[in-house]
Amino acid sequence: MKLQPLIEAVQTNCHIADARHAADLSLCTFLLQMREFYRWEKGLPLGAALSREAVGQWLARREAQWADLEDKDFVRLPVGEGGDFDPFDVAELNALLQPQGLVYGAGLVGPQRPVFFIAELDHLQTLDDGVTLQVCGREFARSLLAPPAALQGERIVLRRESMARWLWEKFEALGLKKLDGPFRAVSRAYGLEEDFHAALPRLLDEQSRTLVLHELGEHRAGRWLEPGWAAMRLALQDRRTELLVRAVRDHLADFTHTLPTLLADGSAASIHFWFAGFDGLRRQLYPSLVDAYQAWCAGDAGRSLQRHTGQGALHFTRLAEQVLALHAQHADAAGTHIESLLSSPLAVCRA
Repeated sequence: MKLQPLIEAVQTNCHIADARHAADLSLCTFLLQMREFYRWEKGLPLGAALSREAVGQWLARREAQWADLEDKDFVRLPVGEGGDFDPFDVAELNALLQPQGLVYGAGLVGPQRPVFFIAELDHLQTLDDGVTLQVCGREFARSLLAPPAALQGERIVLRRESMARWLWEKFEALGLKKLDGPFRAVSRAYGLEEDFHAALPRLLDEQSRTLVLHELGEHRAGRWLEPGWAAMRLALQDRRTELLVRAVRDHLADFTHTLPTLLADGSAASIHFWFAGFDGLRRQLYPSLVDAYQAWCAGDAGRSLQRHTGQGALHFTRLAEQVLALHAQHADAAGTHIESLLSSPLAVCRA
């Protein structure tokens, strides 16, 4: 199989998706992600010094390319003698690519925002519930936004290279802040400030599990949410509502599976790591969880976190049921009703 035509086609689709959605990002986030994307595209190591002039010229060329691609359709993917495939035929593509030591991914990470990638397959593992874990190594094509882990049907895809770059971005941001916080605690636990590159392999090995636990929680939640949840998301037209719905499902996965497992394990570094990602709308829906985390940091042996986790599981299960009920009642017109519910005080968990 000739890989280069396939890689180029996947990267073209990545550029088309980025052309349509890069403007969704704040300017600060966009510039940080583009710096790291430049390093990836040029094969530079994490933290490599960048020429402002070179990056500026590259960015101008990329934005011009996006202008040409924004209105284009996604291209079909050539897979040798297997023919050309729709870029969203993930299962069929992986059936052909996995024996070649490759992993292909495509999915939505936001309101109508697709991402694509193709990478080396490091290894396969069968997890609880019969879910297959695909651990990816070097990435040959990727979108600007590169989630380090994702659930795709009965597969969890873990992208170690993207996770490493995501961790580097958080570490770089840490250098701009003087306040303590969850990621500062992660940094201390692994000695990132002493030698990030030396500490990275252990951090990846240990905290990959935290990401996988979340995806397993997503899989278990999907047993009763689907197929209604996917149908409900298709009815949403508002970006904020889609993000709120995403946050509800994330909480459902984490309060029923991820956090109970981490608390049972007593893994302090993993709990800090989880809270390093607890922000935005997720935090808005459960603000008092921060107090429980601070109580845990102060030495309450996890009592407050245990209580808040149980309350969160109950609250977000009921909230998800209400969202599904609104969709069942209003069908394609459910979006405004769901937005009203999730923007109301009733959506906030108050343990």
